Amino acid sequence: MAVKFFVHHEKDTVGVAVADIKAGETVTGWVMDNDNEVTVTALNDIPLGHKIALCDIAAGDTVIKYGESIGKSTQAIKKGEHVHIHNLKTARW
Repeated sequence: MAVKFFVHHEKDTVGVAVADIKAGETVTGWVMDNDNEVTVTALNDIPLGHKIALCDIAAGDTVIKYGESIGKSTQAIKKGEHVHIHNLKTARW
């Protein structure tokens, strides 16, 4: 099975699409930190370069990428959902 997303760190709560992902597609991701694979079923279309939730994330929870906080969720996000500016407030601004 082809890898469709990368996970930078084993503690990340999101992965990054390396190809377009279609809603309903079960996709495999490569965890760069430990060379493992994870599988997630996409709940939405996820464009190349955007994030997919690897677990349920409650509203206000910290979103982890690169093993670090990248911001807070602005609403509940289900495993497999598209994570982007519509449901994530960046830690940078």
